[in-house]
Amino acid sequence: MSWQLRVKDKFQAAHFLKEYQGKCEKVHGHTFQVEAVVEVSELDRAGIGIDFTRLKAKLAEVLPDHTLLNDVYPFNPSAENLAREFFGQLKKHFPVIEVTVWESEDACATYSEDH
Repeated sequence: MSWQLRVKDKFQAAHFLKEYQGKCEKVHGHTFQVEAVVEVSELDRAGIGIDFTRLKAKLAEVLPDHTLLNDVYPFNPSAENLAREFFGQLKKHFPVIEVTVWESEDACATYSEDH
């Protein structure tokens, strides 16, 4: 038996994609939405796996709000790479199983580790 807990947050940032041909090679911005999913197999006495407040606080802490992502990270800041980065940062604190980064309402990338 297990439970999956999901939290979402948003951040605004600019980026450009290196080694890409098209309009995204120029600096542009997004309101990114990030969803993190953790899995727990036990609940505490209150019936809670992990307090949503703790999950949301850590997610907010790792999101690079109002930045130029290319200046923050040593990698090309695609949605795919951002999902992997946020996953790694959250994995240090919680049993995260996947992270999804939405660049727009209809385009996202999800990262999870192979089981």
